[in-house]
Amino acid sequence: MNIALQAADLRVHPLYINGQWRPGSDGQIDQDINPATGQCFALVAQASPADVEDAIAAAYAARESWAQRLVGDREALLLKAADIIQGRADELRDLLIEETGSTWLKAPWEVSYAVACLRSAAACTRQAHGQTFPTCSPGQIGMTVRQPLGVIAGIAPFNSPLLLSMKKIAFALAAGNTFILKPSELAPLTGLRIAEIFEQAGLPAGVFNVIPGSAQTVGERLVSDPRIRMVTFTGSNKVGRLIASEAGKHMKKVCLEMGGKSPLVVLADAELAYAVDAAAFGVFYHQGQVCMANSRIIVEDALYERFCTAFAAKAGTIKVGDPRDPATVIGPLIREQQCAFILAQLDDALGKGARLLAGGSHRGPYFDATVLVDVRPDMAIYDEESFGPVTSIYRARDYEHALRLANDTQYGLSAAIVTNDLQKAMDFSRRSTAGMVHINDTTISDEPHIAFGGNQGSGFGREGGQASMDEMSEVKWVTIQMGKRDFPF
Repeated sequence: MNIALQAADLRVHPLYINGQWRPGSDGQIDQDINPATGQCFALVAQASPADVEDAIAAAYAARESWAQRLVGDREALLLKAADIIQGRADELRDLLIEETGSTWLKAPWEVSYAVACLRSAAACTRQAHGQTFPTCSPGQIGMTVRQPLGVIAGIAPFNSPLLLSMKKIAFALAAGNTFILKPSELAPLTGLRIAEIFEQAGLPAGVFNVIPGSAQTVGERLVSDPRIRMVTFTGSNKVGRLIASEAGKHMKKVCLEMGGKSPLVVLADAELAYAVDAAAFGVFYHQGQVCMANSRIIVEDALYERFCTAFAAKAGTIKVGDPRDPATVIGPLIREQQCAFILAQLDDALGKGARLLAGGSHRGPYFDATVLVDVRPDMAIYDEESFGPVTSIYRARDYEHALRLANDTQYGLSAAIVTNDLQKAMDFSRRSTAGMVHINDTTISDEPHIAFGGNQGSGFGREGGQASMDEMSEVKWVTIQMGKRDFPF
């Protein structure tokens, strides 16, 4: 990318490899664009193949010493990093607004989540549990122990770069692994800020490395290098499938969170105003750029018409604009090109008979809250992520029909149901194909100490708390023979 046209006073943010800040070895630089303005606000060095090799070598060399660090030391360092983030909360909030278009509503929450994530990971350092087993050999004791994998690579997305990077990094370090982060090409500065935080906390050289760069130069090498034992990825279904396929060739563990087309079911007995508010939050929060967004709203027939009217009216009140304005709900999409993708989905649906109840237009990267009805399976938007403030409302004849519609998707990340019928709510939680189900709530929910993840096309593996500790370690069986064993020969 030509950077000569950009402001001459923008400094180039370097890579972080083996505890050192250094320029890219081939001098490549990319622009970091503010989605709200379309202007470059930072320049970021890009990793070359040589830089990727240096990062892998550094993490590999540091893996044994870090794995042997006392859990109390790892715990203290993670807690210190949490305190540093808390002290720099305003700075990080402003960075998320500038780099990703996060609104005033979303950015502070993301910062607070990162703090909670580090503290949850610190608690997990003391919980790498094994088990003891009786054996069939006289005098023998059997046990399992958990050990770190070694080097883990994380590939982070743009939509919540601090949260989704930290969820990978914190638990990997807690389990005794070293880590290489490839931040999103659309949000590299947040990844480098995380490196600053861990450096300030005193993390030893090589334990954590950040190498911004392209998928071809950085991502492919991280997936294929045998020294890296696991790749944890959040992003598109298409890229996740490629990573899973390539990692399988190298017998490498993966944890994949690949988005969704999440359903919110509203039954006839639901309180209308509450259901409308839950649905609106679940799809318009952070411009709909949330993997869990309820981009499908399924409403039982008796409530359908009233819900559509109320929800369309609610969508019309959603403020779109400057993400720094505390009243703004919908800020800019990450790039204006995404608006063209959404418009193509809408044109396809409307051309095949869908109707628009609200929205459907944009001004630059700012897309209005958009609501469709009469969407059918032959329309692209039926089971294709929009990753924008767009949702479709479906009419269900009864509960069983609503359940079938909810499960009619290639994805399986999150699902929710709003009802006062406990029997149906619990039945839905059991029969839904989603990896996470929320009763009388929206589809957007995340806690750092609870297993997060999806099924089917939404990926596999879980992140958070003990689930991350299990994913990011391996089990070893150990036996102890008391006295002498009798051998048959």
